[in-house]
Amino acid sequence: MIEVKEHIVSELIEGIKKMDGLNGSLKNLDSHIHVDEPKDGRYGDLSSNVAMKVASNLGKPPRKVAQEIVANCVFDPCLIEDVQIAGPGFINFFISRQYLHKSLPEIEEKDGEFGKSNIGKGERVQCEIVSANPTGPLHIGHGRGAAVGDAIARLLKAVGYDVQREYYINDTGSQMENLGRSVQIRYRQLLGEDVPFFEDGYQGDYIVDIAREIIREYGDGKKTEGLQFFIDYAYTKIMGWIRKDIEDFRISYDNWFSERSLHTEGKISQALDELRKNGYICESDGAVFFQSSEFGDDKDRVLIRQDGRPTYFAADIAYHKNKHERGFKKVINMWGADHHGYVPRMMAAVRAMGYSEDFLEIHLFAMVSLTRNGEPVVMSKRSWDFILLREVIDEVGVDACRYFFITKSSDSHLEFDLEVAKKQSDENPVYYVQYAHARTCSILHKAEEKGLRLMPASEVGLERLTEPGAIRLIKKLLSFPEAVASAAKGRKPHLVADYLGELAGSFHSFYKDHRVISEDEPLTLARLSLVNATRIVLRNALDLLGIDHPEKM
Repeated sequence: MIEVKEHIVSELIEGIKKMDGLNGSLKNLDSHIHVDEPKDGRYGDLSSNVAMKVASNLGKPPRKVAQEIVANCVFDPCLIEDVQIAGPGFINFFISRQYLHKSLPEIEEKDGEFGKSNIGKGERVQCEIVSANPTGPLHIGHGRGAAVGDAIARLLKAVGYDVQREYYINDTGSQMENLGRSVQIRYRQLLGEDVPFFEDGYQGDYIVDIAREIIREYGDGKKTEGLQFFIDYAYTKIMGWIRKDIEDFRISYDNWFSERSLHTEGKISQALDELRKNGYICESDGAVFFQSSEFGDDKDRVLIRQDGRPTYFAADIAYHKNKHERGFKKVINMWGADHHGYVPRMMAAVRAMGYSEDFLEIHLFAMVSLTRNGEPVVMSKRSWDFILLREVIDEVGVDACRYFFITKSSDSHLEFDLEVAKKQSDENPVYYVQYAHARTCSILHKAEEKGLRLMPASEVGLERLTEPGAIRLIKKLLSFPEAVASAAKGRKPHLVADYLGELAGSFHSFYKDHRVISEDEPLTLARLSLVNATRIVLRNALDLLGIDHPEKM
């Protein structure tokens, strides 16, 4: 389908150039031409409103401009079988069935590679996903960032980028000290000491659980132990939980990066030296500031406190300098919506370091509201301040969890209904899609049982596929590479989820209206090829979202 679009755009450009009165007055002509799929199939397979965009430059009515453009074009009949002008000047294109039938075997031939491309040309990209502080278990907000970030990484890899997934571990600073103190106090309290808790301590019962484990392992032998023991013990335990949840959520990291290494290896001082060399460091009242206000931030930001301790922001600047030094051309960070105010200063730091403006890309993901039959729920019987990702995984499964997190644009609020996610019906979108895949496998298995051998699609009479439902399904299948490319370019994995829903709908409709296995063997073989192509595309698309594709349901 990309080939068809490129042909249409090329011809439209040539058709406009031939028009009287243009006289070079319209610059960047190709930027005015958009070819999209109309919502109503009666108006063609593809449509362009270019005539309405250039009409004012020509001083003519848009419909007349559309007629002149089409008259100047020579569309390949092997690709386009009809062109119509509708309404005020829309140019609508109907794709040749010959092209559809000829292109369908490509899906089977490419198999697992269908949908992939080389847009990225091997460019190195890093996706920083989750990077939750190791001060507690992962919650459902982290889960959404994990699902979306991992899907973006999968998409970028599919279109030819060299992708690395990384987890940045904030394993130093006051938050770690507060974690250690929280566990230490709970430990002493469990041993009978009357020790008051502190205002900034971590209140969750998981802190008590960790303290109990220390007692089981050491008894009261750590009563006089220093704070570092409790920091290290709690950190190790919590990172174990995080790694297990991440692994079960089907995310594999290429690197786990320790913030502590930035301090011990002098990376923060090196980053500040570079900013100072570039003229963006100033000092006031014994503190060191980054002059981020010169890049539109509302004020300058502290990098080194008066007591000599670096801020988290200083470490983040050093971390991004390290990413650049590792050769990444693009860095994509998935952050929670609560980091909104942090974005301008981070972008300012990247610019101050002299890096390309498009080096850093930050995507914020909005919060998730958990409901049950539309009613808000709090799942945990423990006294967490948040709903654990692990709880949701255990109740609805990884597939539903990932799919629901991805179904909407990440910057939109998401309402996740647990009961819908568990239903085995069309009401559950992930079940609807997975059932389509299972149905294709069942049909192919039945054909095999009846002694019908699946022939290569290139050797089958695909011209027998003439029904509107079959044609719609073929068109949807062939549009998959473009859907992948669009989702990757826009960092929008929800577009793949949308595509999956539409493809599953087209297939279920085709299956309902047409018997695949019949006494007409040539037609049966053609329909089996179509079913097999559908299986391949459903599988490939589900893989891009990290979701299983069961053969039986």
